Amino acid sequence: MNPKVNRTILISGASIAGPSLAYWLDRYGFEVTVVEKAPALRGGGYAIDVRGTARDVVDRMGLLPQLRRAHVDTQKISFLDADGDVVAAVRPEAVTGGAENLDLEVRRGDLADCLHGLVRDRVEFLFNDSIATLDDRGDAVDVTFDSGTRRTFDLVIGADGLHSNTRRLAFGPEERYHRYLGYCFAGFTLPNDLGLAHEARMWNVPGRAATLYAHDPADTLHGFLTFAQDEAPLGAFRDPWAQRELVASEFPDAQWEIPRMVAAMRSADDLFFDVVSQIHMPAWSTGRTALAGDAAHATSFLSGQGSSVSLVGAYVLAGELATHADHTTAFAAYEKTVREFVELNQALALGGSATVTPRTREQLDARNAALRGGTALSSESQGRTASTALVLPEYGHAG
Repeated sequence: MNPKVNRTILISGASIAGPSLAYWLDRYGFEVTVVEKAPALRGGGYAIDVRGTARDVVDRMGLLPQLRRAHVDTQKISFLDADGDVVAAVRPEAVTGGAENLDLEVRRGDLADCLHGLVRDRVEFLFNDSIATLDDRGDAVDVTFDSGTRRTFDLVIGADGLHSNTRRLAFGPEERYHRYLGYCFAGFTLPNDLGLAHEARMWNVPGRAATLYAHDPADTLHGFLTFAQDEAPLGAFRDPWAQRELVASEFPDAQWEIPRMVAAMRSADDLFFDVVSQIHMPAWSTGRTALAGDAAHATSFLSGQGSSVSLVGAYVLAGELATHADHTTAFAAYEKTVREFVELNQALALGGSATVTPRTREQLDARNAALRGGTALSSESQGRTASTALVLPEYGHAG
């Protein structure tokens, strides 16, 4: 344990994978710096799940009491037809394959805040900055930041998400690794005029879904408009107005809450538009740079496992770096341990699309029949298997 090489490590990204990795590396005695392009932690946000093997990770981090208090406790998901009538209402576990009273569901910002709280006084954070250049000279990596600062690190880890800047600098353009899954989505907040609490309502017609999430009896709902699109609308990424127009054009319906959601989407100051996609890479490291979390292997939100997989991967990467003096061996062991787990969880997105946004009338009718009959959805059994597919290695925790 604690090899006397590769002591200084730069992590890019302070969402989920980055602070998790920083925590474990600090426990093993590494000197850690985290750089984050945002000026501060992003608070609030929609709820994400921590289940299966990832729950074991947060337990080992001592976070279970805090996360239980932050648990938003969604009690049911109601599936609605085109007229807004309820097709079926089920517990979330019937869709995710999770375990009732065991899984954790917390706002992304709450999880990030808990992770940051573990390390904010122990590792260096550089907010409002980003990596501009990487120069791997073989024995170290010279880094220039957007701020103009220049520093040298033994290793660099990109944990900066689906559209990773670190991956672009070290591995090349995103297009090489990006796999579009045929859907786009817009997320935003809107007033809770329906008085919902601890539930979700999902309206479906073939190829489209409109979802309202209420985490607690608050004044605000989280809205999502998701739709099938054969080709990724790349031009819309450069034009916020085009994003809003594209989403609105896909939801001309006058049923249910669609007009109100479209109006809220058009005026939202927190609109988040993206394509549903994954990252598939032949290798997660090159030289002295490696990737973690969505930067290495984004599973997409249709899998419901992105944050959980990130927590598990960060735990393993830190443990392998602490176990092996040679970073090349450590990176290879990290990938060997985690890749199958990642691929199982990436596969959930395919079943998730048939549950969340069935493309055809036949798929929608089959899903609704299964819901009405209490038949297990394919995503339920697959989710249970994938989320628990890895038993955490024991590395011997220092500190």
